[in-house]
Amino acid sequence: MTAVRSRTSRSHTRPTTRTQSHQQQHLPKMSTLPVLPKKPLPAGRPREWYEAHNRQLKAMRIAIALLDTGVYTAAQARNHTIRATAHRIGVHPPSPTTCRLVRSLLH
Repeated sequence: MTAVRSRTSRSHTRPTTRTQSHQQQHLPKMSTLPVLPKKPLPAGRPREWYEAHNRQLKAMRIAIALLDTGVYTAAQARNHTIRATAHRIGVHPPSPTTCRLVRSLLH
């Protein structure tokens, strides 16, 4: 008698490509923090103030996510790393100015 091979797919037990397994190894799980209630911004400020304020909030979110993933120094936070982290946490891709601000927060 000959052995019968199972034709079931094994893709559910392991990644199918090398890039998927590489990404899964180096992306630790993010901590889940409670969402704070949003407060309205003060009215009557110049547009530049609102832009700078929102940029600072975005940079702080990204910096916290980087710290959660093990990036602790500004030298470790390259633009690509910062943008990949922003994508992972659901934030629009940061500009080079925001990337510099993230690095200054980590410094």
